[in-house]
Amino acid sequence: MSDTSRPFIPVNIAVLTVSDTRTLDNDKSGDTLVARITEAGHRLAHRAIVADDREAIFNTVRDWTLSESVDVVITTGGTGFTGRDVTPEALEPLFEKRMDGFSEVFHRISYDKIGTSTIQSRATGGVANATYIFVLPGSPGACKDAWDGILKAQLDYRHMPCNFVEIMPRLDEHLKRG
Repeated sequence: MSDTSRPFIPVNIAVLTVSDTRTLDNDKSGDTLVARITEAGHRLAHRAIVADDREAIFNTVRDWTLSESVDVVITTGGTGFTGRDVTPEALEPLFEKRMDGFSEVFHRISYDKIGTSTIQSRATGGVANATYIFVLPGSPGACKDAWDGILKAQLDYRHMPCNFVEIMPRLDEHLKRG
């Protein structure tokens, strides 16, 4: 449900593709996210591609979460079970708070489209340094499902009864207490 009396508040979103083979010329998942982000009225803060390397993934996302110009980080790729799939391992140590519901809702949406194959994804989400982080599978379909089914509404201040944008100012309140 949307409350049209509330203003739209654009947020700054960084997109990271995790892949050993993709480039900006053939990154369909990153392109899918960027298109949806900008169509919704949000701002693309950064876009990058890094190899399936824990340190590179961690450092890129950590740096973005420390930047005041980034409110949300969305990664795509590296959530499977092969040896090179290390995105959750790289980013979960950053999480101050896990968002278990994100994974559960993502799998529910995905199940309707790909059935039991959804269990091959370790999509996850959390908060670090007052920045939301969403870890998505590397397929364009999974990126569409996550954006269209969860993130588009939750990153819209007008979405009721609650949304991520309205609590952004309080994500770091634990740091402000004496």
